[in-house]
Amino acid sequence: MKQLSVPHLIGIKNLQKKDLELIFETADHFKEVINRPIKKVPSLRDITIANLFFENSTRTKLSFELAEKRLSADVINFSASQSSVKKGETLIDTVNNILAMKVDMVVMRHPMVGAHKFLSQNVDAKIINAGDGTHEHPTQAILDTYSMRAKLGDLKDKKVVIIGDILHSRVALSNIYALQLLGAKVMVCGPPSLIPVHISKLGVEVEYNLEKALQWCDVANILRVQHERMDVKYFPSIREYTQLYGVNMHLLNKLGKEIVVMHPGPINRGVEITSEVADSEHAIILDQVENGVATRMAVVYLLAQQIKRL
Repeated sequence: MKQLSVPHLIGIKNLQKKDLELIFETADHFKEVINRPIKKVPSLRDITIANLFFENSTRTKLSFELAEKRLSADVINFSASQSSVKKGETLIDTVNNILAMKVDMVVMRHPMVGAHKFLSQNVDAKIINAGDGTHEHPTQAILDTYSMRAKLGDLKDKKVVIIGDILHSRVALSNIYALQLLGAKVMVCGPPSLIPVHISKLGVEVEYNLEKALQWCDVANILRVQHERMDVKYFPSIREYTQLYGVNMHLLNKLGKEIVVMHPGPINRGVEITSEVADSEHAIILDQVENGVATRMAVVYLLAQQIKRL
């Protein structure tokens, strides 16, 4: 049986192209499962998974929990806001206490960059990164590229622009790595204050004019402005941001071609994207949500295959 080349999913940067292809192939199978009348398989009925979220999350947490339950795993949900972390307990003590309950896999979101790598080196469980600070969000990139592939086929030489708050976005970095592994061409577009200074070193193009970026691309992946990660103002006002970088139907109609519109959510309607665009035939935003469950089922299943049973 084919296996992933990595023992944990810490980031896309650690993966090979064959890993992404194996995840996609496995997700194709699970997508059939979740569209059947009985949406459950007994694949992981002897596996226990802990979902540890040290930051608030709705979509990612629900998507992982549903994926795990579709595979018949036993699931423990842990929220830091209601835990001993508030009383000063360290990350490793928290996780070791959970592992003492015989947990096989930990899905974690954490505000600190590198928390997952630290954990993978110090505890005996499979670790899946559900987002670490402004670093990576690998399963979002997997579901995004899977969704693009479903719409466009092979992504080699396809042009993808990531629009918006690149500076604070873990989705952007993971998407860049995944798209480049699959041979796509990547551009970032946004206000100069929200584009990392050295991002061109990653082999991506930089464009500050939204209209030019949309004219260039086959796919526009639109990110929200992450106010919660900002300690200073990066642009004068939301109104100005929307005027310069908000995607609307007027812009899309001017292109003279069809492009695919994506958004990892949550959407700020009327800011980075209008409702008209979000709900249009251009957008595959709800496909991304559905594909999120199938691809996360694939990741969890493939890592679980590496767990040694005595």
